[in-house]
Amino acid sequence: MKLQYSGQERIAAGVEPVWAFVNDPDKVGHCLPDVIEVTVQDPTHFDAVVAVGLGPVRGRFKFKFQLQPDAAARRMNMKISGGGLGSALDLTAGADIVAVDPSTTLLNWSGEAVMRGPVAAIGGRVLDAQAQKLITQTFANVRTKVAG
Repeated sequence: MKLQYSGQERIAAGVEPVWAFVNDPDKVGHCLPDVIEVTVQDPTHFDAVVAVGLGPVRGRFKFKFQLQPDAAARRMNMKISGGGLGSALDLTAGADIVAVDPSTTLLNWSGEAVMRGPVAAIGGRVLDAQAQKLITQTFANVRTKVAG
């Protein structure tokens, strides 16, 4: 099952603090909802274990993250792969970091995910609703931690 998302998040902070935040794998990892553990491998790679609940499917999923910063374009791309409970996820995502003014930054983001296994069999509406919730919560956590 293939899912696509896009959106925009307004952060009450300048571009430099936002850029520094999204380049820190430990900080990014701890913005994931229901995160259990984050293990930083190097400046652009980290692993995360998260609790996942989609309909009747509940358990832990383990993911590998690769940050792909493009400082010249002020864009952060990310590759995520992993899964659990016999299911797998491959996700590519990216965000343009755009200055609105010296104290406000926009993250214009988009992502595409491919799910395989029992989680994908749950169905589009349930999976789509949960994915939207997780994305919204992740960006809310970024906004709170950067501005906070």
